[in-house]
Amino acid sequence: MPWKIDKPDAEWREQLTPEQYRVTREKGTEPPFSGDCRVTDEHGIYHCVCCNAPLFENEHKFEAGCGWPSFDRPMTPSCVAEHLDTSHGMRRTEVTCARCNAHLGHVFPDGPADTTGLRYCINSVALDFHAGE
Repeated sequence: MPWKIDKPDAEWREQLTPEQYRVTREKGTEPPFSGDCRVTDEHGIYHCVCCNAPLFENEHKFEAGCGWPSFDRPMTPSCVAEHLDTSHGMRRTEVTCARCNAHLGHVFPDGPADTTGLRYCINSVALDFHAGE
């Protein structure tokens, strides 16, 4: 990412819906199957809802049946950051936007074996789809 974005909490609250704020800024999780999990052939890119950074290509979205959008890779390794998450008595890898540190979801090693083997399980409220990009 070319530059980092760091805003005061009040600016994030003003910019985002309450649910977007809860998920991206407070490390929340949207309820499963509440967002857009559909897999389509439409060309496009998913951007961070907080800073508009391009994060995931629609071509790498797959049906995981977990209730959240799933991707086998980010657009580039540098567009996301990964952190150890030991909350809720679990050991997981959190995925955040590298530009603004928005919580996106988690990555698991149970994705499609014929691609990366990874499943980036991402909250749909953390993403904004730009069709045709």
